[in-house]
Amino acid sequence: MTIDSTAERAEEQVAPLSVWSGRYRATTVGMLTLVTIAAFEHLGVSTAMPRMVAELHGEALYSWPFTAFLAASVMATVLSGRFCDRFGPGRALVTGPGLFLAGLVASGFATGMPVLLVGRVLQGLGLGTQTVAIYVLVALVYPNRSRAAVFGLLAAAWVVPSLVGPTAAGLITEHVGWRWVFLGIAPFALLGVLLLLPVIRTLPDHVRDEDQAVRRGLGVAAVATAFGIAALTWAAQHPSFGMIWLGVAGLAALVPALRILMPRGTFTARPGLPATVLMRGLLAGAFFGVEAYVPLTLSSVHGFSPAMSGVPLTVGAIGWAGASHWQGRKPDLDRVRLIRLGLVALAAALACMTLVGADWGLAWLVLPFWLVAGTAMGLSYPSINVLSLDYAVPGDRGFVSSALQVNDMTFSAISVGLGGVMLATFASTEAPSAAIVPLDLLLACLALFGACVFRPLRQAS
Repeated sequence: MTIDSTAERAEEQVAPLSVWSGRYRATTVGMLTLVTIAAFEHLGVSTAMPRMVAELHGEALYSWPFTAFLAASVMATVLSGRFCDRFGPGRALVTGPGLFLAGLVASGFATGMPVLLVGRVLQGLGLGTQTVAIYVLVALVYPNRSRAAVFGLLAAAWVVPSLVGPTAAGLITEHVGWRWVFLGIAPFALLGVLLLLPVIRTLPDHVRDEDQAVRRGLGVAAVATAFGIAALTWAAQHPSFGMIWLGVAGLAALVPALRILMPRGTFTARPGLPATVLMRGLLAGAFFGVEAYVPLTLSSVHGFSPAMSGVPLTVGAIGWAGASHWQGRKPDLDRVRLIRLGLVALAAALACMTLVGADWGLAWLVLPFWLVAGTAMGLSYPSINVLSLDYAVPGDRGFVSSALQVNDMTFSAISVGLGGVMLATFASTEAPSAAIVPLDLLLACLALFGACVFRPLRQAS
């Protein structure tokens, strides 16, 4: 499945091989299946959670299923990157979906909150493991000019779940039972693995790259990062003065851990791979930090119903998917320019969101602004993935893939947590404008800062 012959390389320089061609079709469908069911589960659980915890008498632990999932996912992301670099992605592509499947079954048959939490931990371990392994598989199997299309498809795999997942989960919960939110997708996890088995069997024997860096302390750093992100998430979900200290403790754990988990020079935006990895975090922090408070803004400031408050998120998802698909069909696009364009467009959209968040703002403006924000993400996210794998030496692709994911989750948790602190300090959920407007401007500056410091020189860490 790897591209070895000179003739094939010459052919790919003229036109990228279709990711749906016979040699790639099963691999493409298998990866999309795993990503799609993970997206359905992620979005559906939020809808089913109220009924779930009520039946299991776990109201006091309402946030724990989310926090346990996130912490496990972070640890698995880091460890999977290390494992893939040492042994290749094959075993992780079986283990990850297997853990995810076990978690779905455990959650679906849970008779109490302890079993549900075990299931959520297994799901988080499985998702973190398979996500990094999929990135490494893309680098090993698909030619360079086809990778943009693959990453575009993986991004688009979240769109259908974002459009119908919450509604479908609500209907399933209401008419069939919340357990089928988990059990209904379990067979597809097995299907995804079966589709990937042929390519897993043909992967070459993994040989340690001489350029692969020796990295120590990844296990401890993974635990510290999981604690840090979980602490920030918990503080954001329970905004109060007391929770500020939990958030501070989370940051204190994150800072030294991330120095180990990121390419050297990431947080000084060193040109090349470090700056590219940093851009993934800046984009995620800016976008998701604002998105988390869009429904609250529309419902509390403008009186929208819960259903209508979620419409802009669907519009943003459509923009993200459309832009991802478009860039995937253009393998010769300048990835550096796309990343910068995405950062600048996102900064503009977030700054304009102040016209929605203010008490005197116009609610309808959220639709075009959030469409632009989603489009900016669709242009830049796949480009960052492609560029990062280009910069990484083969023996460090797992490390780089995990760094992208961890940076994404870390910056998102920090920005959402910051919004929670600002909401509790300067405003309230009933009148959030005093916190939302400065948050929008602050995160717009974060995206603009990224556009200013991003340097693409090919200097891999």
